[in-house]
Amino acid sequence: MLNIRKLKKTIGGRTLFEEADMQVNYGERVALVGPNGAGKSTLFSLLLKKDEADAGSIERDEWTMIGHLAQEGEATGEETVLDVATGRAGELPALEKRLHELEQEGTVDTPEYSEASAKHAALSDPKVEAKAKKILTGLGYKQEDFDRKAKELSGGWVMRAHLARLLVMEPDLLLLDEPTNHLDLVSLLWLQNYLKTYSGAVLLISHDRQFMDEIIQTVYEIADGRLHSYSGNYTAFLEEREARYERQNAAYKNQQKEITALREFYDRFRQVASKASQAMSKLKQIERMELIEKPEAPRKPFRFQIPQPPRGGQRSVILDGIHMSYPSTHGERKVYSGLDLTIERGERTVLVGPNGAGKSTLLKILAGVLEFQQGKRTEGPNAKIGYFSQHRAATLDANKSILDEVRASNGELSENDARGILGSFLFRKDDIYKKTAVLSGGEKTRLNLVKFLVDPPNLLLMDEPTTHLDIHTVESLILALGNYEGTLVFISHDVHFIRKLATKVLHVKDGKVTTHLGGYDDFLERVGALGNEREALTA
Repeated sequence: MLNIRKLKKTIGGRTLFEEADMQVNYGERVALVGPNGAGKSTLFSLLLKKDEADAGSIERDEWTMIGHLAQEGEATGEETVLDVATGRAGELPALEKRLHELEQEGTVDTPEYSEASAKHAALSDPKVEAKAKKILTGLGYKQEDFDRKAKELSGGWVMRAHLARLLVMEPDLLLLDEPTNHLDLVSLLWLQNYLKTYSGAVLLISHDRQFMDEIIQTVYEIADGRLHSYSGNYTAFLEEREARYERQNAAYKNQQKEITALREFYDRFRQVASKASQAMSKLKQIERMELIEKPEAPRKPFRFQIPQPPRGGQRSVILDGIHMSYPSTHGERKVYSGLDLTIERGERTVLVGPNGAGKSTLLKILAGVLEFQQGKRTEGPNAKIGYFSQHRAATLDANKSILDEVRASNGELSENDARGILGSFLFRKDDIYKKTAVLSGGEKTRLNLVKFLVDPPNLLLMDEPTTHLDIHTVESLILALGNYEGTLVFISHDVHFIRKLATKVLHVKDGKVTTHLGGYDDFLERVGALGNEREALTA
């Protein structure tokens, strides 16, 4: 359904693609991978005709309908969540207008008219609203949210509504750019299961390794300006890429040995009359060779030694009889009533449960940044608490550079060590001298993460720390936290991250917190839901 042939694209003097080829078949689930800046989002722009290639071709079947989910979205009008999800907010009127224009021009027998007509028919179907409500529910919306103005919601919730709209439309090819960034674990698992049975093709950019392992059949890696194809999911891609590198490197070394031997013979005998012609033939043999380029080693996660925090007491923080509620349109909404909880030193605890159960609220109570109505919170002796929220931009000094911010967090950190850590979190070369005032939201999140790692507390509370990180950076974070000797409590939608770090699970639901000792898979096995994670989290 989609063919890319000999694609070339240069931006700012840098060649992203050169002679790149790619094919996506009907119903296929494909991941596009590569480091930040490799050209993943640029390729999406080319597929959507928002940008033009310098050379080559992008061909798709004439009647193929494409749906695209960008990383960011916003709502500025009066449309409700349901309006966005059904496409009634602007899209349906716009399609009607465009169809009328094409009919007036007499250009109805065209791919554009076919695609617009298919979209219009999909959005006009009376079953659309019921379908949209079902999908919105799967993505974490409650029924009372359907008629809320979308502009009243956070960007993450608006993105969920846009994702729902795409799934309602059922395009032949879904282009998804980091679709899990704004999802909690339960809604991510719903999307994962939905895409497994999706009738169309999916082309995905994602930093979530487990998500890709569950749904992907083919991986295309952007490397050296080419699109390299691998069969299987992301883990299979890593294994095959390593094996491919070993084969190419061995071939390169063998050829270099052969070239060295031929040159040595030539240098030794070129002035010996009886062997001069033989020596010249060795030189010509080298000239006739098709030289093997030295392959670039696959990028590895960056390893750095995280400073160890001061030792705290056996009990890091204790909650006794906590009552917590929020005002709501229907009166008071109780989150916790008489909650008792103890976090012990050295535990690595993940909070799981359905959306709105109170996981982030609990993390804030543990951090001491949220007041509750009743009960007692007690910190252990020598407690040094760090709370990494999803909204930490205000903690940065706008006049400081990235490098200054990091070194201010740990006065003993050398510039070289700071550069190394910042590089692993995608701040490279002269980027480190940027003022924090000009950083994007994702960059500010990553910078705050680095600040925690260079001067860690002995109780680290983290809310979705992997958002805005690429796969390699997530692996670097896993390695860093794996060596961390303090106490960790976190929320994450990245199952791979959870599996690597959690040694204890707190299941939060209906105001109750149930403790499960052991890792994430132990928890799933204990509740009898190894085959259905979402059921385990919502039960």
